Amino acid sequence: MHITDNENLRTPIVCVMGHVDHGKTTLLDRIRGSSVAAGEAGAITQHIGATEVMIDSIIERSGASGMKNNFIVPGLLFIDTPGHHAFTSLRSRGGALADLAVVIVDINEGFMPQTKESLQILKRFKTPFVVVANKIDRIHGWQPHESASFLETYNKQSERVRTDLDNKFYEIVGELYNSGFNSERYDRVSDFQRNIGIIPISAITGEGIPDLLMVLLGLAQKFLESNLHYNASGPGEGTILEVKEEKGLGTTIDIILYDGTLKKGDTIVVGSLGEPIQTKVRALLKPNPMGEISAEEKFQNVESVTAAIGVKISAPNLDDALSGATVRAASPENIENIVEEVQEELDEVQISTGTTGITLKADTIGSLEALVNELQKEDIPIRKAEVGDISQRDIIEVSAIEDPFNAVLIGFNVKMLPDAKEKAKGSELKVFQNDVIYRLIDDYKDWVQEKKEKSEKTISQLIVKPARFLLLPECTFRQSKPAVVGVRITGGKVKTNIGVTDNSGKVVGTIKGLQLEGENIKEASAGMEVAMAIDGPTVGRQIKEGDVLYSNIPEKHAKVLETEIFDSLSADEMETLDAFLEIKRRDNPFWAK
Repeated sequence: MHITDNENLRTPIVCVMGHVDHGKTTLLDRIRGSSVAAGEAGAITQHIGATEVMIDSIIERSGASGMKNNFIVPGLLFIDTPGHHAFTSLRSRGGALADLAVVIVDINEGFMPQTKESLQILKRFKTPFVVVANKIDRIHGWQPHESASFLETYNKQSERVRTDLDNKFYEIVGELYNSGFNSERYDRVSDFQRNIGIIPISAITGEGIPDLLMVLLGLAQKFLESNLHYNASGPGEGTILEVKEEKGLGTTIDIILYDGTLKKGDTIVVGSLGEPIQTKVRALLKPNPMGEISAEEKFQNVESVTAAIGVKISAPNLDDALSGATVRAASPENIENIVEEVQEELDEVQISTGTTGITLKADTIGSLEALVNELQKEDIPIRKAEVGDISQRDIIEVSAIEDPFNAVLIGFNVKMLPDAKEKAKGSELKVFQNDVIYRLIDDYKDWVQEKKEKSEKTISQLIVKPARFLLLPECTFRQSKPAVVGVRITGGKVKTNIGVTDNSGKVVGTIKGLQLEGENIKEASAGMEVAMAIDGPTVGRQIKEGDVLYSNIPEKHAKVLETEIFDSLSADEMETLDAFLEIKRRDNPFWAK
């Protein structure tokens, strides 16, 4: 590539993702802080929602000043989004907003479900990434060397500490392998396309950070040259990080501009919950340099910005703008096309759903996609998936669903509006809220499991269970109205008020009472001998001593017993049911099928 082409090379956009407590913020603070602390003027620029580290600063800190001319990218732009926004929410047209990602893992704790979630997302978007094994300073006996490169500090540790680090390190390699990635320590990787580089660091002491920045530069150079070209004079395109109320400005949007130029006074099309918003840029705001922040002078007004950069836009009518959606500059000639394209993009995300299933709400487009993706993997049907807080209308809609397993609302990182809370109080629907996707899904699955077990229990209480009993010889206490006889239960449980059938399947009467040693009892189970009152038959006619009789199971109940709750029956109940079904199916093979 010729140096002359570098004019229009934009800074690669880097996203840091991983588990909540594994050090994302500390890492970003360290990258910012050490550049600021080193007093390198212009080495670092604070954008809205992003931090840019200039190439000179990276080269300087890596002690490789001779390499400056090997790199063509101007630096690295780190997105400072909070974790849950991570990466999914930030899309550019046709894929992820970030060009590169850093997945952070605590070397002492290893992988967490959120780390795995991050890897799945990166796999889906085919984004090049490195893994940072953070908190090496917490390894027992570690001697820190402030801001040193990893190999420099590693070689100064005792053998025991090095072995300890290596063991923990290879556990991470194993975890990555299980997730479908080959990986190795960054200094041993020759082809970053085939192997993921892992860089051990300490965000607290700065050890390993020079290596991380150099590896990211190398990756950007290798993978992204072709993607990083932008048309400096072309119309600006960006992605919304956050929609924010600002004192004196009203609703503003923080965006990452990833292509072209945006100017004050430009007409922009902004993705929203309804129709795309068309509005004019009133002001483009960048943060003032660190030292001068008072509320009034928090931002400086600029006339225009060029990619890649984080900037705040003040414009009318931004209330319904949507985090994660696109912002595009438009001219009178092409505005209709652009509105259509922005709308199409949003329609793609109003995710394909079925007529039945659960209802989802999420804070951004990306989170919604990630949530839907995970639920589809679990074969959980979705009726509706939308961006936004949980509203009263959602509650009313979901409450009207009859199937209790579908009368469910899952909210990812959203609030429940006050009137919705009121409405939800009196209704049967179930609401799950969390800001970690895997927790939501686990909670939902546990709840379904529990509910199924409960309803099986209820069914089994209402259903007539199989039972079989023998009329004992010489134990007829009364012949009829009702007949009172001694019986032995030979299978299942006998209850009162249940019909009785003979060996041909014909109903001969109803059990009216059970007595054990003169006391009335509600049920008798296999092995017991009891006195039974049967209303209907006469002993010696319809029933005789020595007969084997059965509880009469209605056809509907027999079907449920055989197909739905057979596994929950005891062995003697299973055997008794089979014998009863055999009798019933002698004349009608399809009985209870």
